[in-house]
Amino acid sequence: MKTRLALVFTGLLLLSGALLLATNYLLMSATLPVATPSFVTGADLDVVTEVNPDAQGAVEAVDQTGYRAAVLNTLLVQSGVTLLLTAVLALVLGRFAANRMLRPVHAVAATARRLSADRLDERIRMRGPRDEMTELADTFDEMLDRLSTSFDSQRRFVANASHELRTPLATQRTMVEVAMARPGAPGDLRDLGTRLLAVNDRSEAMIEGLLTLASSDRGLSTKQDVPLDRITEQVLTHHRQAAREARVTLVADITPRTVRGDPVLLERLVTNLVENAIKYNDGGAVWVRVGEDPAVAVSNTGPPVPAEDVPRLVEPFVRLPRDRVGARRGVGLGLSIVASVVTAHGGRLTTEPRNGGGLDVRVTLPPTRNGSIL
Repeated sequence: MKTRLALVFTGLLLLSGALLLATNYLLMSATLPVATPSFVTGADLDVVTEVNPDAQGAVEAVDQTGYRAAVLNTLLVQSGVTLLLTAVLALVLGRFAANRMLRPVHAVAATARRLSADRLDERIRMRGPRDEMTELADTFDEMLDRLSTSFDSQRRFVANASHELRTPLATQRTMVEVAMARPGAPGDLRDLGTRLLAVNDRSEAMIEGLLTLASSDRGLSTKQDVPLDRITEQVLTHHRQAAREARVTLVADITPRTVRGDPVLLERLVTNLVENAIKYNDGGAVWVRVGEDPAVAVSNTGPPVPAEDVPRLVEPFVRLPRDRVGARRGVGLGLSIVASVVTAHGGRLTTEPRNGGGLDVRVTLPPTRNGSIL
């Protein structure tokens, strides 16, 4: 942008200089006399002369037509060189001026790059005379105020609603279990209770997911060294029974890796990836890798996933059609929670469909050294 502005300034200078040069040339061309050669005495000579030694003091007048051409040519050459030197100087000064003029824009851009859902407290607060730049900065600050208020309201609503729903769901579960445990309870009641408990489990999973999502969206208040390899091993140990029941083989390739972050959220990240890989499978395999880059990678066999649907999988409550993912369906928060946790840790999430079916998910997290993020 600075270079473009400097080039615009220089171009305008060249254009105005060329117009000035053309005007000056036309004026000089109209002013200089046009005449034929003549011979005059030294007393009447009003043009440049040269002495002829053989003419005994007679002076031969210079051809005025040649003199006129020489003057105009000199005017063009010297003015052209001056214009080019001025253009170079204007380019340097124009870039310097553009840099100073665009400094407020750089401040706005730098603030925007630092902002995220958990860092909406920064403001530009530009000082100086009231002009277009300060008006832009003030408008940006007002927009950030509205965004911050909106994010806070959303997080409070999700957190409060999730907490308030936990109690009635726990009560419902207890009542259903007590009814099913009564001696002589009919079979229809037990079947109904089983279905109600399944619905209750799904509701609890959704509420737990909303709480985790709200917590990760608020960002990380504190960070600590987290052994990602140990967390992954614990998650795999906890899910081996579920994998056997689903006839899925768990294949692990784990190397030591420590990251800075929240251990609860990172455990939820790995858990969601493993659970999804087992759930949306067809009796094949799940490959789990932990290393430097990517930090975590989970791949699984399963039904084919259309490439155009992959970006939508990280959105909350988005699920593929039943015929594409099988009969076991979640609440649509698994990968959205993973994406939110990755963002809170300053990482990057990559999802791609595997050839032959299934999904390949890779999580890249910032490297650490001596307990601090590089």
